[in-house]
Amino acid sequence: MSLATQRYGAVAMILHWIMALGILALLAIGLIMVHGSLDPGTMFRLFQLHKSIGITILLAALLRLIWRLLHRPPGLPASMAQHEIRLAKLGHFLLYGEMFFLPLTGWALVSSSVFAIPTVLFGLIPWPDLPYLPHLADKRPVEAVFTTLHAYGAYFLMAVLALHILAVLRHHFILRDAVLMRMLPSWRRTRHEDL
Repeated sequence: MSLATQRYGAVAMILHWIMALGILALLAIGLIMVHGSLDPGTMFRLFQLHKSIGITILLAALLRLIWRLLHRPPGLPASMAQHEIRLAKLGHFLLYGEMFFLPLTGWALVSSSVFAIPTVLFGLIPWPDLPYLPHLADKRPVEAVFTTLHAYGAYFLMAVLALHILAVLRHHFILRDAVLMRMLPSWRRTRHEDL
């Protein structure tokens, strides 16, 4: 099987890199929001941007999951041991889980916030709160639970993402197989290979 036939398709690649860049941006913005000392105006803009990217990731993850269910991904290298294949599948499962868990807990956090600040995606599209949560009599303890879940979920994602990146780098630089290349566009592919 040639490298070209082992590659992910263009749709899967685009969704993967949108989500990858979005997740890195979210983690950076989240760390700045939590650990930085910013003026209220900057903090408000960062929160809105964080929420906008988070919802974008949620929608992209949903599209990616649907796409993956309808399109079989390329197989892993035959040289991979069974325990490595199981670890790769577990890693992907955890990444997908986090791409849903974090946006949903963030959305729940915003919906149960005592500040009740509306979400406007990228300053253009009003986004609704989740049902029930905005109307709680005492939102503070619920907001605290979702804040904790979201924060610990983000730290867990950092760990899973670091392992994912290290695994890809190991495949590329140590094992020298095609795992990384199948998710990168190839400018040398022929017109026939793109069909």
